[in-house]
Amino acid sequence: MTLEKDHEVDAVDLDDSGRRLDAPSFDTGQLVRISLGAYRRPGWKARLARRVAVVDALAVATAVATAYLVRFDGIGGTTLDLQYAAISAALLVVWWCALRAAFSRDGRSLGSGAPEYTRVVNATVAVFGVVAIAAYLLRYDLARGYVAIALPVGLVLLVLGRWAVRRQLVRMRRRGRCRSRTVVVGGRDGVAHLVGSLREARDSGYEVVGACVPGGPLEPHETVAGVPVVGEVGDTARLVEPLHADTVMVTGSDLVTPRTVKRLAWDLEPWGADLVLAPALTDVAGPRIRTRPVAGLPLLHVEAPGYSGPQHVLKRAFDVVGALGLLVLFAVPLVVTALAVKLTSRGPVLFTQERVGLRGEPFTVLKFRSMVVDAESRLEDVLGAGNVGVFYKPKQDPRVTRVGAFLRRYSIDELPQLFNVLGGSMSLVGPRPQVALEVDQYDDEIGRRLLVKPGLTGLWQVSGRNNLTLEESVRLDLYYVENWTVTGDLLILLRTLRAVVGRDGAY
Repeated sequence: MTLEKDHEVDAVDLDDSGRRLDAPSFDTGQLVRISLGAYRRPGWKARLARRVAVVDALAVATAVATAYLVRFDGIGGTTLDLQYAAISAALLVVWWCALRAAFSRDGRSLGSGAPEYTRVVNATVAVFGVVAIAAYLLRYDLARGYVAIALPVGLVLLVLGRWAVRRQLVRMRRRGRCRSRTVVVGGRDGVAHLVGSLREARDSGYEVVGACVPGGPLEPHETVAGVPVVGEVGDTARLVEPLHADTVMVTGSDLVTPRTVKRLAWDLEPWGADLVLAPALTDVAGPRIRTRPVAGLPLLHVEAPGYSGPQHVLKRAFDVVGALGLLVLFAVPLVVTALAVKLTSRGPVLFTQERVGLRGEPFTVLKFRSMVVDAESRLEDVLGAGNVGVFYKPKQDPRVTRVGAFLRRYSIDELPQLFNVLGGSMSLVGPRPQVALEVDQYDDEIGRRLLVKPGLTGLWQVSGRNNLTLEESVRLDLYYVENWTVTGDLLILLRTLRAVVGRDGAY
């Protein structure tokens, strides 16, 4: 059958059989290998997924068994309720399978942090939601105490199990194991930026082993950001096997067209390598990103940061409740610290200083005094020979008292700022409050820190505190300003405890 062509086409070279000379040869054997996954090797991802499956099974079984024993037999009881025993067995299987269906055990997402836990929570809530609806429709009187025990116990055990596996994975990655050997594809500038970002995310598990750029290497042994250029874009698929790579990451470039990416995806299928697209977005968190498919294109919608509205009302309520709870919890340490400061050095217990807060408004910050009384007048003597700049803080400050050094090491001197939080001038989590001298050195970019309230703790504290460089501190603060969530605030508070105990960067 011959089809008439009613439109012009570009001239192409054909062989004797009429096939385009530049067209790739069609290999039916390749289709068989793709469909059977002949080249797909289990690897560490599959082993990790199996380990998580076992952890999930133990957590779910423990939760279901606990609910059954406590609700019906009691500990050590002998009566067997066959009906609820069957329900428990069915719930165990459905719950475990739901976690798999939600891709919570996908090797590519394990160790990713919050998204991993979110999938576990969503799958668990969905299972119990379906159970409740089924019981209602079938008019079955499901014991509320049974559900009230199984749901929270299982959720806690699942999250703790995932956390333990994640910590083990992080330790192994820091020893150079369980890392995805990655080939980066794109323009040289894009590759350099992506490689730098992956190096900063040390626990992400990506090890860049090569780069493929348009045109290939310009000279022998060329490198981009320390990564060897191993070929041009079209060489990527055939280099996966010799480089023992399991991931290909594509970044933006005018010469890496949509058709090129599609062809690359096809070429990678026989090898089972993951294809990851890195859009030209940086420091944008997941909640602000919405994916919308249009005409086969996965369009990414980036929501504008919210600096007011219901979320901030919720944040304020979280601050008030949290500050009150912490004041009750630390009531005795606050009194003991006040007495220690008063009895060991001359001067007031509290140190007050004007800082710059939300939208540039000044406020008075409260701290336990950790320096001598005339510390302010001796500031120039301490910093005179140094490089005074934004976020600058000397490691060896002679103005700090002996008790003050201890308070600073464990951040105890910051506790009176809980009263600032109650008063509304600060938040539990936010950028570090700074003095006017530092704010005067801000440019437009750093000035965006003032779009939210300063915090008692923040990303800067759980990421190294005073050991951070200026660029790192600015990036963390700006990331928080534009991507904060109440859930994220809670996680930062939990990480703060570890940072304080570790004393890293505290002086």
